[in-house]
Amino acid sequence: MKVRTRYAPSPTGRMHVGNLRTALYAYLIAKHEGGDFLLRIEDTDQERYVEGAVDIIYRTLEETGLVHDEGPDKDGGCGPYVQSERQASGIYMEYAKKLVEKGEAYYCFCTPERLETLRKTVNGEEIMTYDKHCLHLSKEEVEANLAAGKPFVIRQNNPTEGTTTFHDEIYGDITVDNSELDDMVLIKSDGYPTYNFANVVDDHLMGITHVVRGNEYLSSSPKYNRLYDAFGWEVPVYVHCPLITDESHHKLSKRCGHSSFEDLVEQGFVPEAIVNYVALLGWSPEGNNEIFSLEEMVKEFDYHRMNKSPSVFDMTKLRWMNGEYIKAMDFERFYKLAEPYLKEVITMISEQFDYVVIDGEAGIEQINRRVMEKVTHLLLISDTSKKGLEVIKTIENVAMELVKYDRIGLIVNRVEDPAMIERLDTRGLELLAAIPSDKKLALYDFEGRSIMELPEESPVVVNVRDAMQKFGILL
Repeated sequence: MKVRTRYAPSPTGRMHVGNLRTALYAYLIAKHEGGDFLLRIEDTDQERYVEGAVDIIYRTLEETGLVHDEGPDKDGGCGPYVQSERQASGIYMEYAKKLVEKGEAYYCFCTPERLETLRKTVNGEEIMTYDKHCLHLSKEEVEANLAAGKPFVIRQNNPTEGTTTFHDEIYGDITVDNSELDDMVLIKSDGYPTYNFANVVDDHLMGITHVVRGNEYLSSSPKYNRLYDAFGWEVPVYVHCPLITDESHHKLSKRCGHSSFEDLVEQGFVPEAIVNYVALLGWSPEGNNEIFSLEEMVKEFDYHRMNKSPSVFDMTKLRWMNGEYIKAMDFERFYKLAEPYLKEVITMISEQFDYVVIDGEAGIEQINRRVMEKVTHLLLISDTSKKGLEVIKTIENVAMELVKYDRIGLIVNRVEDPAMIERLDTRGLELLAAIPSDKKLALYDFEGRSIMELPEESPVVVNVRDAMQKFGILL
């Protein structure tokens, strides 16, 4: 049997970290076994629908590398893959009526006012348990109500005696008393299916073998299983994922700043690091390695090594992991990711100050190249070593390609012998200063002290002040 999993998000906003993990685990389970990963959009809750949320789903899956084999844009023969389109075709009503015919479901015409009378408070929580009032309507009464256009829902007919047991791969066998199973609504008064009913019908028709979801759905699973049994369908493998909490062991919320994938990206975390970290929120790989590419995760992932207990979203660990990915990143991609943040910072600074000094460290010429496109004055600093002068030559060549600067100056640092300056090829650059070598500089650097703390008469201080005045930095 070919493994088929699905990710079935509701388009209600940004992708929550828990939803991303569900998608990731479903993807890994399928790909580990050479199976198919499906995308299905569950938009039956029209009240919660958010414009643009479908685009967010597609964009997030693309950025994380979770490429689906079938979906709204890739028909694999099980479409449509959007529940509102499936509802329009009459699929859910068709299957709900089949249950009615079998006595496993029934029409309910109760008014909102009557339903309100069924509400009661248990342990401080208000609940409504339906009393099967409409189950006992005759076929003639039902047909008369339908003909009269009375509003209705279709409810599942659950037993009130005995027990129902279902198996979860993570939590084992779970048994509940049937008396606890309410006759949940399958088809709402607007004709749309409920989330639970649509899930069962769609998963069966799409051949889903493994259902991956959060453990908040554990309590609904007996009702799912009774629907499968009512239809005579094979029950899929259930894999319920543990809860994810913040550092204070509270459920992740929008206020915590890291509840969604986009929240994290906006804070500077790279998608690969996020995916890698999210994979470890509930899964314990063999060995001590924690850095995995998506391809490596596909190879290593075993859902039997998932945990039952809640997972804590540790921002400190994510920052560490993000740093590891950034350090291994090629420069062009790094700059592409960093550019928006650099622009934001530079814009903010430029609005507050008339002059901004940017210290571009040697050895990162590519980022200096971008910076040099924006500056007006270029100050080059080098020692007398061959390598240092080569860096100067490279930077100067790049600079001349880019822009005509108001001024370019050169400072030669750590000069052992003043006579060397006379033989030095400055390539026509304005030599602002030749700063002599001073052993005290190493000590000051070690102590975190400024060179300007040297005595006023020090040749180093004299040369630095003179160079800055020439360049117009110190007046």
